[in-house]
Amino acid sequence: MALAFPVKDHPYRHLIDSLQDGRIHFFNPQKLNDPRYDKLPLSIRVLLEAAIRNCDGFYTKEEDVRNLLDWEQQQNKTEVPFSPARVLLQDFTGIPAMVDLAAMRDAVAKHGTDPGLVNPKCPTDLIVDHSFQIDFSKCAIQNTPNPGGGAGSHQSQGPSRSTSSRPLSRGGSQCGGQRGSCSKAACGDLPASPGRPPASVQQIENTPLLCPFHFQPVSETETALKNQEMELIRNKERLQFFKWCSKAFKNVNVVPPDVGTVHQVNLEYLSRVIQVSDGLVYPDSVVGTDSHTTMINGLGILGWGVGGIESEAVMLGQPVSLTLPPVVGCKLVGSINPLTTSIDIVLGITKHLRQAGIAGKFVEFFGPGVSQLSAPDRTTIANMCPEYNATVSFFPVDQVTLKHFRKTNFTQDKLELLESYMKAVKLFRSYEDPSEDPQFSEVIEINLSSMVPCVSGPKRPQDRVAVNRMKEDFQSCLDEKVGFKGFHISKEKQKIQIPFLHCGQEYRLVHGSVVIAAVISCTNNCNPSVMLAAGLLAKKAVEAGLVVKPYIQTSLAPGSGMVTHYLSTSGVLPYFSQLGFEVIGYGCATCVGNMAPLPEAVVEAIKQGNLVACGVLSGNRHFEGRLCDCVRANYLASPPLVVAYALAGTVGIDFEKEPLGVTPGGKEVYLCDIWPTREEVQQTEEDAVISSIFRDVKGRMGKGNTFWNNLDSADSAVFPWDHKSTYIRPPSFFSKLSKDVPPPPSIENAHVLLFLGDNVTTDHISPAGSIARVSAAAKYLLSKRLTPREFNSYGARRGNDAVMTRGTFASTKLQNRFIGKPGPKTLHIPSGQTLDVFEAAERYQREGIPLIILAGKDYGSGNSRDWVAKGPYLLGVRAVIAESFEKLHKNQLVGMGIMPLQFLPEQNADSLELTGKERFTITFPDSLSPRQQLTIKTSHGKSFLVTALFDTERDVLLFQHGGHLRYVARTFL
Repeated sequence: MALAFPVKDHPYRHLIDSLQDGRIHFFNPQKLNDPRYDKLPLSIRVLLEAAIRNCDGFYTKEEDVRNLLDWEQQQNKTEVPFSPARVLLQDFTGIPAMVDLAAMRDAVAKHGTDPGLVNPKCPTDLIVDHSFQIDFSKCAIQNTPNPGGGAGSHQSQGPSRSTSSRPLSRGGSQCGGQRGSCSKAACGDLPASPGRPPASVQQIENTPLLCPFHFQPVSETETALKNQEMELIRNKERLQFFKWCSKAFKNVNVVPPDVGTVHQVNLEYLSRVIQVSDGLVYPDSVVGTDSHTTMINGLGILGWGVGGIESEAVMLGQPVSLTLPPVVGCKLVGSINPLTTSIDIVLGITKHLRQAGIAGKFVEFFGPGVSQLSAPDRTTIANMCPEYNATVSFFPVDQVTLKHFRKTNFTQDKLELLESYMKAVKLFRSYEDPSEDPQFSEVIEINLSSMVPCVSGPKRPQDRVAVNRMKEDFQSCLDEKVGFKGFHISKEKQKIQIPFLHCGQEYRLVHGSVVIAAVISCTNNCNPSVMLAAGLLAKKAVEAGLVVKPYIQTSLAPGSGMVTHYLSTSGVLPYFSQLGFEVIGYGCATCVGNMAPLPEAVVEAIKQGNLVACGVLSGNRHFEGRLCDCVRANYLASPPLVVAYALAGTVGIDFEKEPLGVTPGGKEVYLCDIWPTREEVQQTEEDAVISSIFRDVKGRMGKGNTFWNNLDSADSAVFPWDHKSTYIRPPSFFSKLSKDVPPPPSIENAHVLLFLGDNVTTDHISPAGSIARVSAAAKYLLSKRLTPREFNSYGARRGNDAVMTRGTFASTKLQNRFIGKPGPKTLHIPSGQTLDVFEAAERYQREGIPLIILAGKDYGSGNSRDWVAKGPYLLGVRAVIAESFEKLHKNQLVGMGIMPLQFLPEQNADSLELTGKERFTITFPDSLSPRQQLTIKTSHGKSFLVTALFDTERDVLLFQHGGHLRYVARTFL
């Protein structure tokens, strides 16, 4: 079979090999006959293969191939390109990327260029999932929905979770008459053997759930239907734009809403391990705008998160540029404790690697302990690598990976090709064979038997707490001064109890009371074992007669229909529901702040007692105040522990010594009484997670839904902008775009817009949750005659630069040293007035004054968001001077033409005695170079040196062009 791939002039055509009797070809790095290849970490071998295959003499050169092959000597010294096989976008970051491309079409059309030339060259998948928002939950199903977040009117609260309102599990089980019941009026049947429905029963996604008592169709839960309906109505305009994108742009695949979260769809549907195109096979790889992109490394697919700006460049054919990374070998040894979940392993490994100082490095797992981890376990572990600042956490393909893909309906031919190709290029390995271990930059050994059940919090994901010390640790948090863990509650106020009425019954809140318990997407639903463990725990709790207090806002947000499917087929879903954990829909919700308000009585009780109320969730993000402003302590926990703490109603409990609750008969029930064994979980997983689930999900993935299929969209090469729209607007990034590149002007007499401290996160810079009614963005929307009910969220309006610019630095948790207290305010220095950040920036721009930001350490840590750079750019920020930057955010600043400047070692704003009220002048030399030191002069007569954090000549080039977007646009002129 002749190769369609152009190889005539390829510098590495001599490396082409074949499989399957010459029908499939591939570049075989082993034919280099270089002994260094066998010593390379397998993650570096993937980079090397991509460099060989994409070597074009322009973006990727033969020198890059040589540098990758010489990784051991060149690591941390050389910049190399990487051209991934595909790009993954979620809609929050995907919509600004697609809006920018649509605007770029307008810009090139004005210069007489065919706008149809602006297309992604790299295959791009856009998953519509982040527009989802919880308007209804078990606790708020009868509340008036408030799409804008904020305070709403709540005439009545949801139904009480009393035992009388539920079917009993022992004898005389009542199915009829319950929400989500089947057509039978009543029954006395128990479900079939736990986790084992009849083999003939096939639960299909998007069809009614099956009653585990009768295996008859039941109606979909009221909460899910209402939330889905609100999602589609609220986001119709955005969805029409996405549909236009799917038709107008080549190489774009849009997965419609209500299918699943982006990382879940990536795992279940898009992951291939190998790609076959034009008769050429090569490793699957991906960069994505979702912070969970790294999850895919658990399947042996190299991938990591990038900003929207970088993803747009990759979409248009440019490689990702990265410093050739050191690779830390993480050797796993020992045996896993039966009570330890994958989340405990995740948090344990996270703590070890964070302490090891591996920022910006690759982590690659090896050792005999790896074989004990299932593919879902590995993806869960890989998902957390941003928390210890590694670029990826890579698990090379082995027999466990193949077993996983057999279960997910890879054909036998595909599996055979996968195995034969991966072995041919030495990307397949046996973890038990130490002779296959590559050379690493350093090795960290972790004993799996040392892992114990843990949670993480109350404010940061890296603060890990053993469950058996949770009560003691929370007490110390109350005692400690306000900081990363402390709340500084005086001793006399620590025992306060606040009574309140809910649904006609009195309850009491104390410090440590749980008011939010969310089993959500992100880390866990890709891992059936922990979700099933939570379901089995719920089942045993219901059977024991335990209940969850009705004021606790409980929710279950599976990452896709597959998760609902296996929870249903295993028979545990009704028990989730009986404890209040109803399926509320599919998409990111609680962990990005998209949630219904707590009951007013709960909020008032918290405020009255100044209580440290708690949220417990099974995600991987929980910065302070992110779930809800009045919930100060938030803990990450495994799904079964989320259920356990919801049952207990407090985090101030010692599970070993104190009961979870008391049965109606007065019997105390301890956690150990209802915790499922590892064998139970594994057996249920084997019975419930079957290949038909994946087959059905994949079959329906491309069908969309009636709303999506009937949605109208324009048929045109350029998008017909509606200038009345408050969702989609053409951004001003391409204004005054010229064919020639003007030199960047020096920054003269700039004022400081914000004077910030350490650990400024992307949440502080660009909030993703609800739009507060008193914010600058709200004022803009009100001026467009929208009501607060119609505000939606910042994430949903990321295609509107006017909203997102006003949302920049609008976090209520922002600590600006000019102001002295948290809030989205700053000082307009010339007038001395305290203004909203946007209003101050707008006034500076009217006055023609450039702006800079002063910051401390770790500026820009947290989720990857492109508006953390776009927003400051549109505010008029020309440079950020900080002690240190999160690398990805630093790259995003460069990508928008904002200069990241770093204080010299041992220097900062305080040591230099800067007040922030000076005016700053930064003069650029005629020729900029990477890591060049620049002199900054102040209006008070001081001068000091800073380092311009341009890592490569390419960074300098992007800055000179005014950012990545303008650089790409000029390539079409």
